[in-house]
Amino acid sequence: MTFPPLGESQPDQPDQPPPTRDGAPDEAPKRPRLARAIKVLRWVLILAVIGFATWYFITIWGDVAPVIAEMNPWAIAGSFGVLLVGMVLNVIAWVTLLHGLGHQVPFIRSAQIMLVGQLGKYVPGSAWAYVLQMEIGRQYGVARARVLVASLYAAGVGVVASLILGAVALPQLSEGYPQLLWLFLLLPVGLACLHPAVMTFLANLVLKLFRRPPLEKKVRLGTTMGALAWSLGSYLLYGLHLWLLTSGKAPFTEVLLFAAALGLGFTASLFAFILPSGVGVREAVLIAMTGMVLTVAEASAIALVSRAMFTAGDLLTAGAAALAAFLMHRKLHAADAASAEYSDIVD
Repeated sequence: MTFPPLGESQPDQPDQPPPTRDGAPDEAPKRPRLARAIKVLRWVLILAVIGFATWYFITIWGDVAPVIAEMNPWAIAGSFGVLLVGMVLNVIAWVTLLHGLGHQVPFIRSAQIMLVGQLGKYVPGSAWAYVLQMEIGRQYGVARARVLVASLYAAGVGVVASLILGAVALPQLSEGYPQLLWLFLLLPVGLACLHPAVMTFLANLVLKLFRRPPLEKKVRLGTTMGALAWSLGSYLLYGLHLWLLTSGKAPFTEVLLFAAALGLGFTASLFAFILPSGVGVREAVLIAMTGMVLTVAEASAIALVSRAMFTAGDLLTAGAAALAAFLMHRKLHAADAASAEYSDIVD
């Protein structure tokens, strides 16, 4: 189904909004002033979260710089490179879920929505990441509800992946840190939510709350399993990122333990959503678990440097995605228009 030219209404149905690609009425056209105000607010929000993330990196750099100065520069470079690849796999997991929910978005556009939006986690009250992802997606024709479901499920898939990897450390956790075992109560719930029927039901529920049409078909098992596989790969690379920072002080076989430590740290930090990016919670879990094979001082140094690298990686990947989207503007806009759920997408 094609759209009528923007700014024109269909002569036989002058009072009806233009149809969307899935046959549902589009939102009523916004007044020009309101549309401009929303666009300005989106940019203000984007600039604000970039400012918060940059400010956070600057504030911790004073503590990080002396630690980095004592580390092997090649280990640092390799660790950061592996971290960036892990972040790309995490984006692929998110894109897999978005596509599985019925909206095909080019990878660069998807990365822009996901990576720029997630910088909102650096604003106190990490729910801002979801708000920003929804707003960026909306301006390129993706329903807010669809972006929200993809982001929430990506977080859930990450929890399941972290707990699967965390199982390798269950003996040590039960002896040294039994307070972390409660996290594994989330595993059966997470696995149940990954069932295609459950995911389809929950996605349609959120779409209904946002007054959007239901999914045209049930989510496939390949979508959930594919996202889980990409997420597991991402965490394994994060574990390798930590191991490289040890400069060989820990045996290579501990990569799984490091991956589990970072994964469980991310999961625990989800419950500290008031703190910017779960600061402090993730480091506490990371130090506790890596401290099983390193000294407390070494574990603390690695946790501090890793936090700085993740912040730098978030800023770098978000900037790269935004720049790539800018350079591919014409091609991406054509794709946006072809798959848009709204007629008022940003040119």
